[in-house]
Amino acid sequence: TPLPAPGYILVIDQTRGDASVRASGADRNTFREMLYWAREENPGRPILLKTHPETAKGLREGYYGAHDVVDGVTLFSDPVSPRALLEGAWAVYTVSSQMGFEAILAGHRPQVFGTPFYAGWGLSDDRGTIPLIRRGRALTRAQLFAGAMILAPTWYDPYRDRLATFEDALEAMAAEARAWREDHRGWTASGMRAWKRRPLQKMFGRWKPMRFGGPRADRPAMVWGLKEAAPGVARLEDGFLRSRGLGADLVPPLSLILDRSGVYFDPSAPSDLEGWIAKRAVLRPDQTRRAEALIRAILRAGVSKYNLGAGPAQIALPEGRRILVPGQVEDDASIIYGAGEIRSNIKLLEAVRAANPEAVVIYKPHPDVMAGLRRGAIDAQGLADVVLSQGDIAAVLDAVDEVWTMTSLTGFEALLRGKRVVTLGAPFYAGWGLTRHLGPALPRREARPSLAGLAHAALIDAPRYLDPITMRPCSAEVAVERLASGVAMPRGVGLRGLAKLQGWGAGYAHWWR
Repeated sequence: TPLPAPGYILVIDQTRGDASVRASGADRNTFREMLYWAREENPGRPILLKTHPETAKGLREGYYGAHDVVDGVTLFSDPVSPRALLEGAWAVYTVSSQMGFEAILAGHRPQVFGTPFYAGWGLSDDRGTIPLIRRGRALTRAQLFAGAMILAPTWYDPYRDRLATFEDALEAMAAEARAWREDHRGWTASGMRAWKRRPLQKMFGRWKPMRFGGPRADRPAMVWGLKEAAPGVARLEDGFLRSRGLGADLVPPLSLILDRSGVYFDPSAPSDLEGWIAKRAVLRPDQTRRAEALIRAILRAGVSKYNLGAGPAQIALPEGRRILVPGQVEDDASIIYGAGEIRSNIKLLEAVRAANPEAVVIYKPHPDVMAGLRRGAIDAQGLADVVLSQGDIAAVLDAVDEVWTMTSLTGFEALLRGKRVVTLGAPFYAGWGLTRHLGPALPRREARPSLAGLAHAALIDAPRYLDPITMRPCSAEVAVERLASGVAMPRGVGLRGLAKLQGWGAGYAHWWR
């Protein structure tokens, strides 16, 4: 919904007979008086009467209506963010609405005609009829916020079934609010493999069931990856904290990235993730703290994208400068769209060995390739000193000094662990000054984010997460806890059976993938 042009006087309506209105000794006449003074004190400025959401839906009557619309006065009932509406306001008038509190947090000094909890502390112009004798102390905005949002309330954590801090509750509400904003109109999805439809319904169909098939004018649309689609269609891909198990084994993801600009593995065009990384070149202190805490949680738990099992602690690696070379699926979209001159595992190993003749080169084939489900099998003898066919990638990374890769996510996971990373392709994390980049030129990537900024963009801003226990939208922190504890997205009996069939007929994997 478009916002009005900035510079208006925001007059906030409330539902008739609301308890906070009655407690303020206010009535219809109070709202009439407030509108009179808003016009009198701001001659020539447009007056915006903000209708209460329940009034807009016809559930409860408000104090303002069509009879109050005169020259320069407009009723505004569109569903817009209160914060966005406050940013465009020249002044704010209220009786006792919580939007008055939000106006203070947004930097306004509201005109208050009632006696809400936020009045009488020196942060508003108080024009109510009831004296606020006990409120003789002047507070800062931070003090008012602390009292109202941290000290007074008791917050609940629905994921861990316990009392929560304000910060944890805020992240839970942010996840819920994001899901509602993106999903409440319902989605259409085309080109989705049959096994993915149920997990997608759980992630995106909570508010209105998804429809699989062609686009509809009344719904936004999504497709998987870079499948052919009309302009404006969102593109879906796995997130970077995906699951306990492989997608090729039909394990549903608890993290997905919905991108309206492009897709993160195609560097030829902008993507939402690329935009987030550039934006996070500057972080607020709280964003830095959160991203750094998330990185620490990931490292402490040994969490990675697929979380396949035990690490290489029992494997004796040779001494020396250890370089990990993660094998990739050679027909993967990230190779097709993001690789440079080197586009195969054998060529990658040859380049690493040529550039590092004295190093200990450790090659780890991709799990899908090891299972015979995807292309990319090679004979690494003579190029790699060690071939690791087992071991979780998080534990392997702890044992090496650096990583050379085309476009593998392992490079990003290595950065989180403080390892040196050399990129010969153009993955989303390359070109920002955090890797040694030997791949294709990336002229758009001029920003220089910190590691915390990169992690915030890739793990907090871009993905959506679904808690596999409560089936509610959740934060990245909850997702890490679930992955670390071994909890996975539920996989039906049919998918488990189909996954077993893959092992018997890997050569025909294209039939079900």
